Amino acid sequence: MEFLLEVASGRYALDDLIRWGGYAVLVAIVFTETGLLVGFFLPGDSLLITAGLVAGTGGLNIWWINALLMAAAIAGDSVGYAIGFKAGPRIFTREDSLLFHRRHLMRTREFYERYGGKTIVLARFIPIIRTFAPVVAGVGQMAYRRFLFFNVFGGIGWVASLTWAGYLLGKTVPNIDRHVHLVVAVVIVLSVLPIVGEILKARRKKRIKEVPWRSG
Repeated sequence: MEFLLEVASGRYALDDLIRWGGYAVLVAIVFTETGLLVGFFLPGDSLLITAGLVAGTGGLNIWWINALLMAAAIAGDSVGYAIGFKAGPRIFTREDSLLFHRRHLMRTREFYERYGGKTIVLARFIPIIRTFAPVVAGVGQMAYRRFLFFNVFGGIGWVASLTWAGYLLGKTVPNIDRHVHLVVAVVIVLSVLPIVGEILKARRKKRIKEVPWRSG
């Protein structure tokens, strides 16, 4: 856990970390972020695109990256579903701690209520939400066969889109490995935008509800 916290804090550059730890580190981080409640802080999107960049510059095999990380993402969501299914509504009353914040779970439940089963796919591309979405599906006892369909579809789409985007950048842009940090920064900003949008929408709705109706 200390190692994962150091990864999240940026102590290790992602490209150096990937070259050092290889496939094992990639699988561990993707599985933890998608399957365990404590993994919401891990750099999923930036990790995937950086893995693609490393593969594009000859460091790893892109096909192995896709096969292993798709399996890790699908297995991770299945574990998250199992946690929610077994814990049930009790998980919403769990006390906040360093690695667990109930507000993330509540926000995900609102997201789930809005988009239904599609949340499992959409959440793959939204940090924090993707960690808690399968848990909420389990708490709500979503039929596992239906959950698994969205899980597989979303896991494949998430891993493939980001790793191949990084791979193509690594293959087509000269010396892109010297600008990995810039690419990762762009990915992080793009990843956070959906959350910012949801927060702004929620605040706008709250203001509208607080404004009293005026009689003519």
